[in-house]
Amino acid sequence: MKTKFAVGLAMVGGFALGAVAIEGLHAQATPAGYVITEVTLKDADKYKTEFAPAATKAIQDAGGKFIARGGKTISFHGEPAASRVVVFQFESMDKAQSWWNSQARKNASAIGEKYATFRVYAVEGL
Repeated sequence: MKTKFAVGLAMVGGFALGAVAIEGLHAQATPAGYVITEVTLKDADKYKTEFAPAATKAIQDAGGKFIARGGKTISFHGEPAASRVVVFQFESMDKAQSWWNSQARKNASAIGEKYATFRVYAVEGL
């Protein structure tokens, strides 16, 4: 009887561990969401001092991580990119969408649109 109990308990424990492992794999399988922003500056100084801090805080508070921020760009084909390109990553497209809908992002955008024009879009990672 003890053997049957031990085997049954081991099966239940194995099932629980398997369920946890599978859930972990599903969580890892969610593709990241990448937000690409092309910025054409109207007033670089005010963009940097008034908009950038508010935008950075809104992105980081929503879980975003910067990948590229306004470095050198090279156009290989088609129209050249805007004068400034920013790329940041979220855990998922849902997180990117939540950031886009957030009040903090809307508040920052109201400031930024005084000093630049934007083209913003997201793409799902692999």
